[in-house]
Amino acid sequence: MPPRSSQPEDVTRPPEATALDTSVVPAQEPFYCRRCRRGLNIRYNDLGLIVGYLHAAEQRGQQSDHRPEPAPITEILDPIIECDFCSAPEATWIYQCANQVTDARRVTAQVVSVNDYQSQHHAARVRRTDTEYALTQVWGERWTACQGCADLIEARDLYGLIGRVADAMPAKLTRGKRLMRTRGHLHDRYSAVFDTLAPGRGQITPGHPLGIWPDTAGGAQ
Repeated sequence: MPPRSSQPEDVTRPPEATALDTSVVPAQEPFYCRRCRRGLNIRYNDLGLIVGYLHAAEQRGQQSDHRPEPAPITEILDPIIECDFCSAPEATWIYQCANQVTDARRVTAQVVSVNDYQSQHHAARVRRTDTEYALTQVWGERWTACQGCADLIEARDLYGLIGRVADAMPAKLTRGKRLMRTRGHLHDRYSAVFDTLAPGRGQITPGHPLGIWPDTAGGAQ
């Protein structure tokens, strides 16, 4: 997302992937909002404590008209499961990969030259930006996908997936030079997904929001 002085700015390091045991489907349930029945992302502080939840749509640059009311997905009646990649409604598959975390930082100060500031009529370029740690974004081990994104994942078409997702994002994230920046972030995130992707996938069906995982002992359903 575009950096703002009052909000955490973009991550300063690529997503880190933690080890994944591919012998079982992870037991941790994703959190959804009780009010809108849509997915939430979890945010932690540097002590590993939850400091807030964010609608997944907001993470993708969209807006929400209410605060998250988190609950495990199995406690949500008829959850609205959207594609974690392109935001398309009615995701049909769940993929399992290593958990990813990214650190976000907030701007604390911006330094400009006084002479430059005066000569440029208060429009000088920033010479230095100081930041501090704000929070940690946890992406989780489960990624839901619509059929279109799933086809690209099955084909291991990383750039095709990046292009599809970028095309579906709001213009404010892809306009002009922001497109290259956004595609770079998607490349870092989805490369980690592809590199740690576990065999198989779960099929989302009515009554099975965690997916049906064939040939998986102890798989969640």
